[in-house]
Amino acid sequence: MKTRGTLRLATRGSTLARRQAGLVKEALEDRRYEVELVTVETTGDQIRDELIHRLGKTGAFVRELDERVLEGDLDGAIHSMKDMPTEQPDELVTAAVPERGRPGDVLVTPDGSSLEELPEGATVGTSSLRRRAQLLSERSDLEVEPLRGNVDTRLEKLLAPSLQEEHRKRSDAEEEREESDGDDEPEDEYDRTVDEWFDDLSELERQALGREVETEYDAIVLAAAGLERTGLAHSVDYQELPTDTFVPAPGQGALAVTAADGETARDIREAIDHPRSRVETTVERTLLAELGGGCIAPIGIYGVIQGEYVRTNVTVFDRDGEESVVASRDLPVERHAEAAREFAADLADRGAADLIEAARDAAESNDTTDTDPPEGK
Repeated sequence: MKTRGTLRLATRGSTLARRQAGLVKEALEDRRYEVELVTVETTGDQIRDELIHRLGKTGAFVRELDERVLEGDLDGAIHSMKDMPTEQPDELVTAAVPERGRPGDVLVTPDGSSLEELPEGATVGTSSLRRRAQLLSERSDLEVEPLRGNVDTRLEKLLAPSLQEEHRKRSDAEEEREESDGDDEPEDEYDRTVDEWFDDLSELERQALGREVETEYDAIVLAAAGLERTGLAHSVDYQELPTDTFVPAPGQGALAVTAADGETARDIREAIDHPRSRVETTVERTLLAELGGGCIAPIGIYGVIQGEYVRTNVTVFDRDGEESVVASRDLPVERHAEAAREFAADLADRGAADLIEAARDAAESNDTTDTDPPEGK
């Protein structure tokens, strides 16, 4: 079957980024395009041990990919939408927004506990200001500690302490059994040897078993889409967090293909753009751009088309989750971008602007938490 041509698309090199790029590749190939994925290392990838806000303005995981497109080296770039700055060069467009994945967050624990079931003073890992504020708003007793790394790295950090303790107990029991003389064999609660237990572990668990533990997390919070797209959702226990209280980051769960304004961009849009996802994320990103808190404030924005309206929930917190501006509004689909700008102005007047300004002041004092870590991280 004759193809429509070859598209060379940039992607970051993380496991999640490559998997997400694969989804776009498959969608385009279904429309008879040949697609070559080109891995581009970004500033954010190069500085692995720094929290995101120290990398500078929003876009540390985006800029280099788009530069390759604007230079004419590549036809387009594939991004997690929530990583993208709200301002783009005039000659660059969002060519396509494929159908969005799960937009919310999940609470991952070693045993499947819910947020309410976590012990008092539990340690929860996240490097997101938004998630931190939302967690503390629900449970002010929690200790929220920074957590970075790819999705698998974060899960390993969570699972390591309990797996290492389990290994220690099993090893001690096995050693005690071997040292007994058989006449007075100690009671053994384990029906398998340590080697048999190890053989049954998943690859993720085996990696966690060998990881050095710096912080013992009782739980961590991740984007549901990232957990699902890495193929690790079946390997851990988690609870979905409600999107009405844990309002997602703008664009979370969505992908975007950027391209130079022109025929190629129009072709990509015609092939794989999902109009509903584009409208919903346009509302979210317009609100974010108008509020101006893209890389420094705990902001959640989530829009869902319901009939002729985009039902839009917004939360703006202070950094400790003690103060907030919370609002919902139905925005007409036919004028969704304009209505989003009007909504943002009302939110600013209600106190959102003050909270964002306070967050900006705190960020300038060199705090150690970022707004929302990239979905590929």
